[in-house]
Amino acid sequence: MNQNVIDNETQEKLDAFIKQEEGDSNDYKGLLATFITLVAVGMSLFHLYAAYSIVPTHQLRVIHVALVLFLVFLSFPIAARFKNRLMFWDVLFAIGSVAIAYYILAGGDDFMDRNTAPNSTDVIIGIGLILLILESVRRTNGLVLVSVTVLFLLYALFGNYLPAPWTHKGYDLSRLVGYMYMTLEGIYGTAVDVSATLIILFTIFGAFLQFTGAGKFFIDFSFAAMGGKSSGVGRTIVLSSFLMGGPSGSGVATTVTVGSVAAPMLEKVGYEKNAAGGLLAAGGLGAIISPPVLGAAAFLIADFLKISYLDVLLMATIPTILFYLGLFVMVEIDVRKYGMKHIHFESAESAWELTKKYWFHFFSLISIVVFMMFGFSPVMSVFWATVVSAFSSMLRKDTAIIPWAWFKGKEPIFSGLFNSNLTKALAAGSTGVLAIAATCAGAGLIVGTVTLTGLGLKFSSIVIQYAGGSLLLTAIFTALIVWIVGLAVPVTASYIICAVIAAPALINLGVPAFAAHMFIFYYAVLSEVSPPTALSPFAAAAICKGNPYKTTLQTWKYVAPAILVPFMFVLDKSGVSLLLMGSSSALEQADWMQIAWISFTAVVGIICLAGGLQGWFIEKTKTFERVIMVVSGVALAYPSTEADLLGFIGFGLVLLTQTMTHLKLNRKPI
Repeated sequence: MNQNVIDNETQEKLDAFIKQEEGDSNDYKGLLATFITLVAVGMSLFHLYAAYSIVPTHQLRVIHVALVLFLVFLSFPIAARFKNRLMFWDVLFAIGSVAIAYYILAGGDDFMDRNTAPNSTDVIIGIGLILLILESVRRTNGLVLVSVTVLFLLYALFGNYLPAPWTHKGYDLSRLVGYMYMTLEGIYGTAVDVSATLIILFTIFGAFLQFTGAGKFFIDFSFAAMGGKSSGVGRTIVLSSFLMGGPSGSGVATTVTVGSVAAPMLEKVGYEKNAAGGLLAAGGLGAIISPPVLGAAAFLIADFLKISYLDVLLMATIPTILFYLGLFVMVEIDVRKYGMKHIHFESAESAWELTKKYWFHFFSLISIVVFMMFGFSPVMSVFWATVVSAFSSMLRKDTAIIPWAWFKGKEPIFSGLFNSNLTKALAAGSTGVLAIAATCAGAGLIVGTVTLTGLGLKFSSIVIQYAGGSLLLTAIFTALIVWIVGLAVPVTASYIICAVIAAPALINLGVPAFAAHMFIFYYAVLSEVSPPTALSPFAAAAICKGNPYKTTLQTWKYVAPAILVPFMFVLDKSGVSLLLMGSSSALEQADWMQIAWISFTAVVGIICLAGGLQGWFIEKTKTFERVIMVVSGVALAYPSTEADLLGFIGFGLVLLTQTMTHLKLNRKPI
């Protein structure tokens, strides 16, 4: 397989998309680069230590934010023209971040006890911290999220001037600042707690998999296992996106990694450029909803709901299967639609040969779930999974996280270790979390405002009022709100914002809290397919030389069959079965027949939507067949007996007409 298929110009575009998602950091050389690497390694080691040992919650969160801000200001320029140049203000901001953390920790319990009446020094320090966080968010995520955060802060300060029902009593600056950084409700609230524990540990784990060669193995294995037929390339993209995305949780990175290998093969079998890009982006998008890692927002779900992360994995299982099933069906239809050639792609090694050599990568991937099933906490599970990944990599010379030569004394002790994949993985674990961690700190200001002012309850009552108390309309309005917020901010931020302002509306109408949060999570992920935040489709378009906006539309086509799935688990109690009742303990009492039936109707509904949207099923569909299939798909997504009956009748009718058309077209002359 030729993996060097991307020219320099395209590679620059792809790097730009990745930087847009992760932040455009400096590329230093020499002593400064070494210093930042050492700080990043130290940050990863501290968080691994905190996972294994006991570090008080308040101390962990404060130190985490300080380290994040310190690295952000040294690693991300204040403006593009200062790229790769360390300026004096960057140093001042970085030192200031650490000094503020020292002030908070040195204050002890007395500091937190005076949060309702902070002194003038407290207020000045707090304002400085808020400004530093806003600047870190701007450097890593852009102005839009900063603007949204500032609007929330202004609402807290001046909400008393607004008309009902938006009004509240208003808070003075000292009270707001005290609440935001002298308690565990604002900046150092849930979002930062999750960032300081689960998110950074999973990022470190993903970096270990990357630097031990797991990513390359998953792609090679997918091509070896799925190659051989014209539809094999499409299946390979779906499988490799799932395997790559599981540990990475990044849609853009998965799209770029898989696309750099698969793009020329998609062209050879007959994919149109925009359709090829759409399939790649859809596969990458699935990375954010795929166990065992999912996106960063999934960890927040567990913390918001006070449930175990294993429960979140269980809830995500069937919807993830349905998402990839939709992609598989679309791929199979593509073969007929584009008249794809039967081209056999040779793999250097068979799937069995690859498995015999690198079997331990599969264990590294599932070890997190295995540890959780044995009763380990999510934090301890990912800690030991990282350890397992490191030790198992040493089984082979070409995957060793520390070179074998280092143990034999053939490399200098310190330089050999510093240049090893172990150091690179530890550094990448911390640098890879900076943009998300900055987002979480900024989101803490938003959550703090919502909690302090009661905005969530106000907003939910307004939504329910506009929907006339209808659960269906409330769900549609909520999906639209999540989508609109997702146009402007990343998945993690859009989930946090909508979880505190929109979820209460669904919960007040009887939707279980876990179903409401999963609904918001999935639509926050799906909002990534819409400009201007459609980074995965834009990256795929650059790889496949397609039109970015046409590629985005094609991505919508591929993910559309799964778009209705979240409605299934909020509109009716039976639909909650798709989330496996939301609790591992509840599975013992679950109605497995109901789960099987709802899953079956969802599968048929996805097949109907796929055929209707593609314009092909067994053969090319007529207009009336497309309409019937789309209507049937929507009906089967609505959990009720009448809707299911209508959906199955429509599906059966199209299946009959398509079979007759197929027999007619393939009738051999006598």
